[in-house]
Amino acid sequence: MSSIAISRIAIIGGGNLGTSIAEGLLQTGFLLPDQLIITRRNLAPIRYLEQKGVQLLTSNPAAVQQADVVILAVKPYNVKDVLTEVAPVLHPDKHLLISVVTGVTIDELNALLAKPVAVIRAMPNTAIAIRESMTCLSFKKATPEQITWTEQLFNQLGKAIVIDEKLMDAATILGACGIAYALRFIRASIQGGIEIGFDARTANLIAAQTVKGAAELLIRGNRHPEEEIDKVTTPKGCTIAGLNEMEHQGFSSSLIKGITVSYRKIARDE
Repeated sequence: MSSIAISRIAIIGGGNLGTSIAEGLLQTGFLLPDQLIITRRNLAPIRYLEQKGVQLLTSNPAAVQQADVVILAVKPYNVKDVLTEVAPVLHPDKHLLISVVTGVTIDELNALLAKPVAVIRAMPNTAIAIRESMTCLSFKKATPEQITWTEQLFNQLGKAIVIDEKLMDAATILGACGIAYALRFIRASIQGGIEIGFDARTANLIAAQTVKGAAELLIRGNRHPEEEIDKVTTPKGCTIAGLNEMEHQGFSSSLIKGITVSYRKIARDE
């Protein structure tokens, strides 16, 4: 399979994540509507996609039979039933399976399939809804062409990187749970902004846009945060005074502890 051999993609599971992937790929022009199939038991909530030219089906095997790439976007507790259902029509020489299911390993997926279908595991975050996801990818037997094509796909929906699968739990914490950590920082900034005189709406805009700008400085410049911090911390200035007070109150330490506690939780519950 090469990057030019893909004719159709079947997204198994037309929930929030599955439809976000579909809409993003259509908006960027990565796929044409007639190259996309989405399955769901109740099609009513996604009929609007049918009006755009996307094929909707209630049959997972029928969708797989018509596709080259299958994106598995179901709940973890549905994985076994769905893969058992579609395994007879998944062919190693034809299909690539991409799983965006949290907590299900490649080995577990392969065991359920009981055949050597190429499997790539992807961990996006909720910003995929606006094509700003950080998506981590891992694989074991996929070809270089399949990996490159999958990176291209998820780069349409934000940024994608390939990591070792043993880091997928860590990626879940830093990239997926990290959305909540960042939003909590913004919420605290809004509360502080209100205390120093702004109304809530204005404080929200200033705080959110400032964080967005800070992130873009790092991404576009490929810089470390301290490089940018140094640019705004002048001797005896208000920025360094505020930063030092935050550190005295345990700002960095509490964030690091939160990340490690979340990681231990996900590792323990597997």
